[in-house]
Amino acid sequence: MDSPAVVAPGSIRSRRGRALALGSVACLCALSAALPAHAADAVLEQAAKSGEVLMVGPADSPPLIRMGPKGEPEGYAIDLARRIDRQLKAELGESVRIRFAPVDNTGVTVEAVASGKAGLACGVPFSWEREKLVDFSLPIGLSGLRLLTRSGGLDGSPASLAGQPIAVVEGSLGAGFLGSLQPSAKAVSFPTLPQAVTALEQKKVAGVLGDANVLAGLRHERKLSGVALVPEQPYVSYGVGCIVPENNSRLLNVVNLAIASLFQGYLEGRPDAVASVAPWFGPTGVLALPSDRVRAFFESVLITREGLLLAAPAPAPRP
Repeated sequence: MDSPAVVAPGSIRSRRGRALALGSVACLCALSAALPAHAADAVLEQAAKSGEVLMVGPADSPPLIRMGPKGEPEGYAIDLARRIDRQLKAELGESVRIRFAPVDNTGVTVEAVASGKAGLACGVPFSWEREKLVDFSLPIGLSGLRLLTRSGGLDGSPASLAGQPIAVVEGSLGAGFLGSLQPSAKAVSFPTLPQAVTALEQKKVAGVLGDANVLAGLRHERKLSGVALVPEQPYVSYGVGCIVPENNSRLLNVVNLAIASLFQGYLEGRPDAVASVAPWFGPTGVLALPSDRVRAFFESVLITREGLLLAAPAPAPRP
């Protein structure tokens, strides 16, 4: 497990000290300088020159992002990023790509995008405070704050948290919410959610307050037994989306079109779209959600926008 990190203002700390392209490896030291503050469409203008858009996010946050067996990033946010990458190429040409660099947590992710050191992140919980710093895309999912705790321990009620050591991630929504949920709870801060879950496994804390989807993903990845997510309904629910620096409407349009195309393709049963969703959210995926629930969410997002007419799939080659 990585040791705690100190993040200097305006910098990005890469876990493992490297940046991972969507399909290749590159050095994080090559990260370009921050984009000009408030420059309109600065991300795409710089991408046209540099050939890339930098995407950041925690690399150990399944089902959104995790490191695959070959050291490549994978997950729902990465599958979506590949679709955004194709839209970018249609907008700017084949020489432009998205490159992914892992960072510690969502707080670092938002700071990197808000400062212009990164141009994209996907899987970021929405909050009105963050909306003041970055621009959010269409929602790509729903989540909320819940407590991962040992089975038979805390029931998740505010009273049960009184005086208890509760792990939170620095700069997270959970860290800001715990004090209002139970003022006498003892917040124990960690740089990453996996480190917080490890503390729970080692019985150093009574529970971990964090994103319900990622906590469920970590429970699934680690094959944890004897733990439960409480309460039944999240303390607070929120949408999850992609973010770009403010005043980058062309890039945001590209991102939204990629999201809408994925949703439409899934609703039509297109194999490529289903393959981008089912392993992470489907009935046999990481979160094991009913297909009807996934479809209902996708439909609810698309109904607020214009329907898409996707191109007919290419015919299968003859044997």
